[in-house]
Amino acid sequence: MKKILVILGTRPEAIKLAPVILELKTVQDVEVVVCNTEQQKELSNQTLSYFKIKADINIDSMIPNQTLSALQSRLISKLDEVFTNENFDAAIVQGDTMSVFCGALVAFYHKVPVFHVEAGLRSFNLFEPFPEEAIRQMVSKITSLHFCPTHRSKKYLMSENIPEDSIIVTGNTVIDALKCLSEETLQVAESALMKQNISFDKKIVLVTVHRRENHGERLESIINGVLRLTKIYKDHQFVIPVHPNPQVKNRVVATFNNVPNVILTQPLDYPELVSLMRKSKLILTDSGGIQEEAPTFGIPILVLRYKTERMEGVEAGCAKLIGADADKIVYSASRILNEDFHSKTQVNVNPYGDGRSSERIVIAIKKFLSA
Repeated sequence: MKKILVILGTRPEAIKLAPVILELKTVQDVEVVVCNTEQQKELSNQTLSYFKIKADINIDSMIPNQTLSALQSRLISKLDEVFTNENFDAAIVQGDTMSVFCGALVAFYHKVPVFHVEAGLRSFNLFEPFPEEAIRQMVSKITSLHFCPTHRSKKYLMSENIPEDSIIVTGNTVIDALKCLSEETLQVAESALMKQNISFDKKIVLVTVHRRENHGERLESIINGVLRLTKIYKDHQFVIPVHPNPQVKNRVVATFNNVPNVILTQPLDYPELVSLMRKSKLILTDSGGIQEEAPTFGIPILVLRYKTERMEGVEAGCAKLIGADADKIVYSASRILNEDFHSKTQVNVNPYGDGRSSERIVIAIKKFLSA
């Protein structure tokens, strides 16, 4: 019996690893142990629950006003206990969070092979996004199997002298997760959103912002740009799920709380976010996951970042990189919002995957473990 530890801690990780966990659980002679570091405690557990997955190990890693260094120290200590108490044949991490870095590092210290889902993404700027770009570059050096979402990601890894036989192009598991959502589930989610005064009869603009590099002056500029749009497009409804980070939450609530055509919500659960996304006219976001999901529905995306590691969507015409400048936000959004109907992007297939990524990942893992 092979024992595999799956380490996650945020909602995006839970979404993207859930299909892999479910696929692994169908394999004989493999025991799957799920460890939730609870970097986003409520959001990650809520998402796992939707997929009917319960963490076997929970690490309450977050304390108020914690620095990155303090979080890293706390996670490494707690994860070291996990690896000391049980013997694992492999550890799976996904993406580029602190949970990924600490999980991979501690696995390496215990000489446990690391499997990295969504490997090879690069912006080539260590501070855009921060600290994610540094984390994924460092994790690549101690990874045994690299599961790349695209051929571009594979090319980047090979340019860093990562052995080609350890790299498998699988597509992104976020598309697998989307396929787990039934139409009935999305309709129930839509009904829940309507109870929050979100009107699907109106033209919806979805706005999400949370990235660390967008705090401070950049956040002020983004908020200014969105506020100007709400005044120009009064017949549009701007929906902003408010990120729990106080540096974001306090400023967003203070600005938009009494704006008539703005709906501020708590962080949405996964089906609710997808339901809202597919009914939007435009999405303004600095999220990585939304850049990958929205092309499935043909919704235009304006990326509130100066660098993105997901250039496939930009090149396919699904997304446009506009940064945090208020004037550019207003100009770029207006070109889309001036249209009377949804300005669907003309993409035949989602450039990030076909919904079979988890299957490919599990085949590669079985091959590795048998060898």
